[in-house]
Amino acid sequence: MKIGELAASAGVDTQTLRYYERIGLLPPPTREANGYRSYPEQALERVAFIRHCRDLDISLTEVERILALAEEPESDCNDINQILDTHLVQVRAKQEALSRLEQQLVSLRSRCNAHRKAAECGILQDLLGAASGAGCGCHPAAQKS
Repeated sequence: MKIGELAASAGVDTQTLRYYERIGLLPPPTREANGYRSYPEQALERVAFIRHCRDLDISLTEVERILALAEEPESDCNDINQILDTHLVQVRAKQEALSRLEQQLVSLRSRCNAHRKAAECGILQDLLGAASGAGCGCHPAAQKS
């Protein structure tokens, strides 16, 4: 199949496929007499695998390692476990950060519960005050020294 067909089937653009080739995640295709790339059907599975890993926020470097392990069926899968364990730590840290962000936004939102003029808006006043170092309703006061 040609690069455009593979790209459409895999839901990526052709530049992505060329990049995957360049960094070695996708084996180089054969070339037709006219110079066009010709991909085997397995390329679609490979790209789908890469996309799924990326959807899980697995880096391309880690995808490369996982693919290498897939080609060594007798190897220990501890590397894959470590990759996933690392991601779990990162996801949990992101969840905590998002929870803190939500609390800050709720706190900030509570500063203005009525329709007012912008000059009287507690949210705007807090944001402007924070920009000048006065602190904000969503953060502890960050006074200028």
